[in-house]
Amino acid sequence: MVIKVQLTAFHQRAMVGLLIAGLLILLLMRFSFVDIAFADFYFDVQLHAFPWKSTWFAKTLMHVYVKLMLQSLGVLICGLVLSDLIKPWFSSQWLRVRLRFVALNAVLIPLVIILFKRSTSLHCPWDIDRYGGTYPHLSLFDAMPANMAYGHCFPAGHASTGLWLAAFAVFWLPHQPKYAWRVLWVGLAVGFALGWVQQMRGAHFLTHTLMSVWLACCILLILNIFTPKLNEK
Repeated sequence: MVIKVQLTAFHQRAMVGLLIAGLLILLLMRFSFVDIAFADFYFDVQLHAFPWKSTWFAKTLMHVYVKLMLQSLGVLICGLVLSDLIKPWFSSQWLRVRLRFVALNAVLIPLVIILFKRSTSLHCPWDIDRYGGTYPHLSLFDAMPANMAYGHCFPAGHASTGLWLAAFAVFWLPHQPKYAWRVLWVGLAVGFALGWVQQMRGAHFLTHTLMSVWLACCILLILNIFTPKLNEK
C-alpha cells in the first residue's frame, strides 16, 4: 500500500516554525540563565529546598490524580479504536479517522518523550549541587564528567501525559481551523501546565518542558501529514 503525502503550505510553514522554535530552545539550553532564574525563583534558600516539592497540590493532585485521569482517558480512546479495528462498529469514517489520530498521539507522544528521556544524561534541578543535590548543572552540549550517573531528566515526562490532548483539534479540521487552533493551544497548555508544576517542585527546568512541547508538536505535524483524510473537504 502506497501512502501519498502532499505537503500543503500550512505543513511547510509549520516545519519552518518548528525548526526555528527548536533552535531557540537549544539556544536557551546552551545559555541556561533562564532555566536557573526560574529554578531559583521556586527554591527557598533559607529552607534549602523547593517548598512545592511535597505539597498535596503539586505532588498528589497534579502528579498523581491528574496524570491518572489523563492516562485513563487515553486508554479509553485507544480501547475504542482497537475494538473498532477488530470489529468495525463506528458508523462514521470521519469519526474513525479522527479517533485513530487521537489514539496514535496518546501513545506516541508520551512514548517518544520517555524514550528520549531515558537516553539523556541531564539531571533534575533537585539533584544538582546548586539546589542541594550532588551533581553539577550541565547543558545538553556539555561534556559529562567521568563516572557521573545519567540523570534521565530531559525532556519533561510528566508534561507528555497532557500534551496529546492537542490532537483533539482534528475534530475541527478542515472546516473550522480557528477552533482547531484553539483546541490545539488548550491541549498544549494543559501539558505545559503539568510541566510547570514539576518546575515548581524542582523536578524539571523550563527547557525540559519546552522540549516536550516541541516534540509533541513534531509528532502532531508528522501524523497530520501522513493522515491525508484529516485535510479532505
